[in-house]
Amino acid sequence: MDMALNYKPQAVEKIHLIAVCGTGMGALACMLKDMGYAVTGSDQNVYPPMSDFLADKGVTIHKGFEKEHIAPDTDLVVVGNAVSRANPEARHIIEAGLPFCSMPQAINWLVAADKAPLLVTGTHGKTTTSSMIAWMLDQGGLDPSFFVGGISKNYDSNYRLGQGSHLVVEGDEYDTAFFDKGPKFLHYRPQVAVLTGVEFDHADIFTDLDHVKQAFDCFLAQLEPGATLIACHDAPNVRELIRERACRVQTYGLTSAAHWRLDNVKVEPPWSLFDVVRASRLYGSFRARLVGEHNLLNALAAIAVGDTLGLSADQSARGLETFLNARRRQEVRGTRNGITVMDDFAHHPTAVRETVRAVRPFYPAGRLIAVFEPRTNSSMRDVFQSQYAQSFDEADIVCVRHPPLLEKIPAGERFSSEKLVADLAQQGKAAHYFEDTDAIIAFLVQEARRNDLVLIMSNGGFDNIHARLLDAL
Repeated sequence: MDMALNYKPQAVEKIHLIAVCGTGMGALACMLKDMGYAVTGSDQNVYPPMSDFLADKGVTIHKGFEKEHIAPDTDLVVVGNAVSRANPEARHIIEAGLPFCSMPQAINWLVAADKAPLLVTGTHGKTTTSSMIAWMLDQGGLDPSFFVGGISKNYDSNYRLGQGSHLVVEGDEYDTAFFDKGPKFLHYRPQVAVLTGVEFDHADIFTDLDHVKQAFDCFLAQLEPGATLIACHDAPNVRELIRERACRVQTYGLTSAAHWRLDNVKVEPPWSLFDVVRASRLYGSFRARLVGEHNLLNALAAIAVGDTLGLSADQSARGLETFLNARRRQEVRGTRNGITVMDDFAHHPTAVRETVRAVRPFYPAGRLIAVFEPRTNSSMRDVFQSQYAQSFDEADIVCVRHPPLLEKIPAGERFSSEKLVADLAQQGKAAHYFEDTDAIIAFLVQEARRNDLVLIMSNGGFDNIHARLLDAL
């Protein structure tokens, strides 16, 4: 069905992207425009800031999906993974025999053709780790390109076209397109790959943990003997998957069994200080504006990648010291009357637990008020119902919103925010259930006090709760 599999990218001049306003597709459209291609796109959700960003780049955007949006002389159509076979433009390109491809195929053919991919994979930490690698390589003089899943605050962008020989890519395990249900990361042949961890997630496409592990096993099996894999030793599923691989394998973690190890970790807000030990010898001392052990492990992976590509410990240290994490990763949105409002992308129970645990030492004078919105296809299912009850141990107060899109989930599989609150209350936790965002804001205005941290966790916009809460405070 994929009519673009053998298409020659050197013949491409005009490109159309279906569902162009997604974070990844929008970045790809801008990259292609910067490379000199004539780019158009369409989407049913055309609104700022992405619509303005694309328009400023000179990308013509059509509202809605109509076959007329695709010019007859279009050379290639890139189909986003949110696009179904029933989409009018998707039907048109199939019926008209127009060459089309998925987003990772387009990246491979048109962006990475003359570059060595550096791929970051894993259930957690992909955006932070890939952004960090890109910045450290840039500061080390390697001038990389990158394509990641969040906005890097160092660049105010989620993509960059560099003149160097490396392309840093965030490798997603989610499916590729309606005509290719395999994970996106299977399309890349990286020189260096990072594997941060493997857990069950994306319950809408994976049936269980074994299914997820099969996907990562396929990825690892296709790594070439000359490639290097940097893998997290602390993750049991990773240790299982990396056995007897043909590529070169280096591990990182907290124990002496790892090739790269964290040591002497200290928290001196706003800094985290740590040593790196490689093969039982001190490699270097580092400091970073990173919160939590999980982020220091991400930094350790980035340091190992830099070393593999020839950066010295001092070069990596200088890059890490000036690294600013991606937006929505422990991002302080503002402070009012001594109350800090923080935004974080955490939604998987492990990510929620580690984020809550990570920020606690940085705000010792007040309470930690955790605000959680279950929004992903996995978090709105009951697969993690019991795990979430173990994710808020370090919080003083927990606010849980009713899932805003729960009707998308079959009735017998739905997550219950009320049950989570009841389970937390049974543990002695001050937990509260809310039907909507307005009720959460009203509660926080009355409850929050000076020195408190309000940690808001969601993978969505959460009804602009951050700005609205700051205004109300």
